[in-house]
Amino acid sequence: MAISRRNLLISTSVAAGGSLVLSACSSGDSGGGGGSHGGATEYTNASVKIGTKEDSTGPAPAVPGGRKGGTIYGVAEDDVSHMDPQRIYFAYNSSIANLFARCLTGYQTDMKGRQILVGDLATDTGTASNGNKTWTFTLKDGLKWQDGSELTVEDVRHGFERAWAPFVTEGAIYVQQALTGKGAKWRDAYEGPYKGKHLDSIVIDKAKKTITFHLKDASPEFNFMVALHSYAATPVKHDTKEKYDKAPFSCGPYLVKHRTIDKSMTLTRNKHWDAKTDPIRNAYPDSFEFEFGPTGPESCDRFIADQGKDQQMVSIYEPIPAERMQKVLTTPEIKERSFNGLTSGTYYFAINMKRVTDVEVRKALLVAWPLEQSRKIYGGTTAGEYATTILGPDIVGREKFDLYGKLDKPEGDVKKAREILKAAGKLGTKIVYAFPRRPTYDKTKIVIEKNLKAAGFDPVIKPLNSTDFYDQAQRLDNKFDVIWFGWSPDWPTAYTMIQPMLDGSAIGDGQNNVSQCDVPWINEAIKKNAVISDPKEAGKAWAALDKRIMKEVVPIIPETYQRRWYLHGSKVGGAIHDPQFAATLLHKTYVKA
Repeated sequence: MAISRRNLLISTSVAAGGSLVLSACSSGDSGGGGGSHGGATEYTNASVKIGTKEDSTGPAPAVPGGRKGGTIYGVAEDDVSHMDPQRIYFAYNSSIANLFARCLTGYQTDMKGRQILVGDLATDTGTASNGNKTWTFTLKDGLKWQDGSELTVEDVRHGFERAWAPFVTEGAIYVQQALTGKGAKWRDAYEGPYKGKHLDSIVIDKAKKTITFHLKDASPEFNFMVALHSYAATPVKHDTKEKYDKAPFSCGPYLVKHRTIDKSMTLTRNKHWDAKTDPIRNAYPDSFEFEFGPTGPESCDRFIADQGKDQQMVSIYEPIPAERMQKVLTTPEIKERSFNGLTSGTYYFAINMKRVTDVEVRKALLVAWPLEQSRKIYGGTTAGEYATTILGPDIVGREKFDLYGKLDKPEGDVKKAREILKAAGKLGTKIVYAFPRRPTYDKTKIVIEKNLKAAGFDPVIKPLNSTDFYDQAQRLDNKFDVIWFGWSPDWPTAYTMIQPMLDGSAIGDGQNNVSQCDVPWINEAIKKNAVISDPKEAGKAWAALDKRIMKEVVPIIPETYQRRWYLHGSKVGGAIHDPQFAATLLHKTYVKA
């Protein structure tokens, strides 16, 4: 699929001193569960369950101590890039869109970060038939827009058809491809809804309030697809096309009252939202006021001071800067107001298999690569876990393994790597390492170069301009052997992790198979696993594929599963890490009495 900031982890990295920061936490990965991390609240989701019709019935489970009233103040350095749901494919945008946009399905999250996929607008998570090529959803009663008008299946259909609008170029494309079977040429199948035509593959029944999708490509995970905000309902009568991005219509608990681009935004209650229809959102505050502009250190200093309205403030998507972390963790009162969680994706170094063709050389690279030294540069033990697998801990079915002893020797085993190279007759192999030019990576390149030399490689270090890093890294004809990269799935199953990273069909300029991995048995396994209906069986199949790929092919060097840390004011309750968007889960927050 097309590259997006929602998926590429580099776009959500912690900014510290103008650099992209990756961090690791311990010599192993937690693999799930909630608890404490250095005295701060930690949220890690091991898997997502498929909810029942009862789970999909509102209201959302109460947050202990939650109370209605007051204002939550959110702070971030940047404004959201889009408010039009069909143009949202970036986690930060989704974290705010959750307050006013609703999809057929969504994620109910408990206070430990455990999630259930439930029906949001739909009565449940959908009914599949015809070998997962037909999916039917029924809308709940009592759904309304902010003007009190009924939210209809026509509005839901419009949210999907609108993805074909020529001005919508930023959203997800999974559903479009599944409905048309045309892959990258999905736009050829439909011209959009503005000329009076509808997609034949989407059928609605107004009387029964059902919407049925007839897919060309079978998908047992279609109910996860439709949870993306790119497919949120959009009212036919209030669609202002391009202008909708500035003033979207709400069917959630809040509506946009005021917005000044790049400065501020105020959301107030939508009186026509009915909590009985919503199993996801608690909506305790009367309003949210967002401030855009303060840098990470600036906002962090305000959290530390905890004065006035800042006592009711939360960090939306601005993690604690590395240079403030020690202050936070060594001050008990401040540490108690911090919370953190792992992202669902993986940072890694892609090995260009078109250039590094010998698997033994790829193994030697992985064995020699320094994780521990880089972690110290990234900020220490506070922001993640060492990665040894393709799949992150939150992926359904993921299994932990460490084939190359990276957890025992995270500093890199240069002696063993040199033995592997020597046995393969490859001592002195030239390796061109490419990374985005940032102060942090300018430091890590030193330890990487040192290890590679000690292991018997001839390293050539190639920093790239961060502004066009993707353009260079994702070119088929690039001249790089190892490339810093990262990927996060669109929903917590392995398909949206492994397929974009390692499927031969995902090789191309601008595509995300940066390793240029094109192995027939991997390609076939991806196709086979993608249509397994039973989530547990699918999870087992993907976990086995993960392990086999790392054992037999070694297309990447896993580095970290990033941990993100946030702060909130002393009068804020219910602030937790959102496992889906690696942001603050705003709709559970409340103002303490």
